[in-house]
Amino acid sequence: MVPIGIVAAQLRLPDGRATIAEALAGGRLRARDAQDLGHDEVPVSDGESPPELAVAAARTAVEVGRIDPLDIDLICHAWMYYQGHDMWSPAHYVAGELGARNTMPVGIQQMCNGGSAALELAAARLSFEHLVGSPLVPGPNGRAVGRLALVTTGDRFDGPGFDRWRSDYGVAYGDAGTAVLLRVPAAPEDPLLLRAIATVAAPELELMHRGDDPFGAAARTVREVVDMRATKRVYLKAHGSEAFVDANRAAIRRVVATALADSGLAANDSRLRYALLPRFGRKTLDGSWFPMLTDALTAELVDIGRDTGHLGAGDATASVADLLTDYKLAPGEAALVFSAGAGFTWSCVVVQAPY
Repeated sequence: MVPIGIVAAQLRLPDGRATIAEALAGGRLRARDAQDLGHDEVPVSDGESPPELAVAAARTAVEVGRIDPLDIDLICHAWMYYQGHDMWSPAHYVAGELGARNTMPVGIQQMCNGGSAALELAAARLSFEHLVGSPLVPGPNGRAVGRLALVTTGDRFDGPGFDRWRSDYGVAYGDAGTAVLLRVPAAPEDPLLLRAIATVAAPELELMHRGDDPFGAAARTVREVVDMRATKRVYLKAHGSEAFVDANRAAIRRVVATALADSGLAANDSRLRYALLPRFGRKTLDGSWFPMLTDALTAELVDIGRDTGHLGAGDATASVADLLTDYKLAPGEAALVFSAGAGFTWSCVVVQAPY
């Protein structure tokens, strides 16, 4: 397998904050719901749009990685919620703002698992081009740059169409932009390697976010505010909770087993340092993720989203960025990065520090 390098990864959190105390005081949350979430606050954008947050993260990633945007072959931009215009390509906006005029911009809309999906598709495209494409041309230093892909995400969960505290069960939504720069083949200076990505889907669960609502002619014509609680209640009334619980458990087991097998790691491998969990509320993590992964892995389990909340499509890419700052890996150490999203889809990304 051709080595895939992570050249740089960045998380752009806006300066604003929405606090749980304010949500309680304003009657947007009950005390029990606040306790279930486990967050004190989440990041809030007071002006930057989702694509602008993505561009800010991307600019820093390109600068840190010392990459010319003209050398980027592919840009995959993922999102969960509204990007600021009705009929428009935010992926092309990201490319244009970066000056990446030679790239192919692609939009990825796979809900909360969008960042992982974008990483997987970008890595597959780079690997394919490396195998069948034309030979790389050496740069000014005599060494080929490699084929490059940029993955970005951007989400902002603002009113009037979304309530970050109560549009969903067990999740508080934070605003952020993320960027991960991939290179094939990996270069010696790349700080991390992308070793594997495993993804599992259960499309029969799409009903959880559709409910019995009719198909609308335009956005938010059926409901003025996104209400995933209402659609989930419809699903639970019709099917009970066991179908989702069973699918969730099976998917977590499968992505772990597949990701470990593909990366050549064992569940009790001493090199496996961290398992970074999806940025869900504490009750959701305690109900399934912590118990299952505690039994399956010896790695340290990290509630990485405690200070950010759920970042929409950016959960996984934000966690990759955190592996370069707060959760650095020693040479040879590896981490599992988890994400999951409506549909449903689950992913496990294996990242390793080179020796």
